[in-house]
Amino acid sequence: MSRGRTPPQTAAAIRRRGFLLVLSSPSGAGKTTITQRLVERDPTLSRSVSVTTRPARPGETDGADYVFIDRARFDAMVAAGELLEHAVVFGHCYGTPRRPIDDAIAAGRDVVADVDWQGTQLLTENLRSDLVTVFILPPDMATLEARLKTRAQDSAAVVAARMAKSAEEMSHWSEYDYVVVNRDLADSVAEVEAIVTAERLRRTRQNGLAEFVNRLRGG
Repeated sequence: MSRGRTPPQTAAAIRRRGFLLVLSSPSGAGKTTITQRLVERDPTLSRSVSVTTRPARPGETDGADYVFIDRARFDAMVAAGELLEHAVVFGHCYGTPRRPIDDAIAAGRDVVADVDWQGTQLLTENLRSDLVTVFILPPDMATLEARLKTRAQDSAAVVAARMAKSAEEMSHWSEYDYVVVNRDLADSVAEVEAIVTAERLRRTRQNGLAEFVNRLRGG
């Protein structure tokens, strides 16, 4: 290399900022399953673990599916500003811890979370351009009810309550960046993966891109 020449600029100089991918849907439409499949298929995508005051369901693991805490601890986290969003859903509290999300985004890592529409509204206020939102719709109401009954995690009364609330939940679809109709799980996962790929290439997330292009143009 000639003395005094600037070293060639490479694509490694571009550092991408991460984002939080949020999936919302009425209960039973598939947001949790799609979230799990995304993380299984993409090792660079991590799952946000929410805190909740509800009891663990069969097969759920504390610290992996949710962090199960009591109401006093939940209220203390809210008071301390430790949650990016929180909401009460069917009598139980849910919230997204702030620090793991902030740290991941700053380090250029992407995180996926399944959050209801109320929580998504708060995340939109707190994260703004670092947030990507996807609403998952069922193909029809009969399929939604069948999925709720098939998973056998709730009583008939709870299933009825979830079905009654689903119309209200679906009314918020237009507040989201993307909408996916979950007719087939594999297709829906592929569609959300395409969204992740596109968002990773978004110009505004690529720090140092302008300098890289200027170096290219200057030879």
